[in-house]
Amino acid sequence: MTGRVVVGGEALVDLVPTGEGHPDDPALTPLAPRLGGGPFNTAVGLGRLGVPATMLTRLSTDPFGDALVRRLEANAVDTGLVQRGPEPTTLAVVTLDAAGAARYAFHVAGSADRLVADPGELPADTAAVAVGTLSLVLEPGASRYADLAVREAERGRLVSLDPNLRPGLVDDPDAVVARLDRIARVAGLVKLSDEDAERWGRTPEDVLDAGAGAVVLTRGSSGLAAYTRGGGVVTVPADSVGPLVDTIGAGDSVHAALLAWLADHDALDRDTVTRLDGDDWAAALGFAARAAAWTVSRAGAEPPWRREMGDP
Repeated sequence: MTGRVVVGGEALVDLVPTGEGHPDDPALTPLAPRLGGGPFNTAVGLGRLGVPATMLTRLSTDPFGDALVRRLEANAVDTGLVQRGPEPTTLAVVTLDAAGAARYAFHVAGSADRLVADPGELPADTAAVAVGTLSLVLEPGASRYADLAVREAERGRLVSLDPNLRPGLVDDPDAVVARLDRIARVAGLVKLSDEDAERWGRTPEDVLDAGAGAVVLTRGSSGLAAYTRGGGVVTVPADSVGPLVDTIGAGDSVHAALLAWLADHDALDRDTVTRLDGDDWAAALGFAARAAAWTVSRAGAEPPWRREMGDP
């Protein structure tokens, strides 16, 4: 295993239904706080898989922010690039449909994570930078993360992009699309869901044509597909380790597992990613599908530990 992954983006609190009824109205399901956010979950996932990971974000000095720091540290994620400020923590109210699929309503006004500052020089052993989700929508942090990704790609580091677009948060769709296109041009890996592709208005082939090294598409119960610069498409089915509880954090676990597989195989660089063959991608996707299976088998964003995953 070589190199560190710096994960840049939001860390927030999900308010998740407890499943308990309310005495006055069944619609008023009690909510319980769970620590999350796409990049935060990805960093935790990397830490649990034994990959050196550093979180880059800005967290509130409120009790939620303190809890987010403690969870990172408890999962072996370095917090040396975590900034702190008095602004509130971003909140996401989660609803689950009958199949356990999650939908989110965000409270982001004036929150800490969108005010992240440029961190300057990254740790010398950084091999990859992963960015994505809300952090690429909410200014002024969105432009700072995009600038960081482009700068580090120019320095030879692998950039991994996870768009994870959320309806209702995009005030300027053209600006967001332009920002994602800019990162995709230099990214070695783009991980997106079929919903993200539709909201972005880009197919995996479009993203490859723009310059990305490889694209991994998550398709829910239909599994995963890797689109490569050589024109090949590799698919694997979804995995299962138990009954589905909810889908919170499943895509983030895929992102973490893909980066962990690349780290395990000394492939945390753009050139190596573009040279992976079909057998390599089948193995990487299978590892990622199993990580997602563990995550959806338990409540909230709880990615698997290395001991649960076996050999990649």
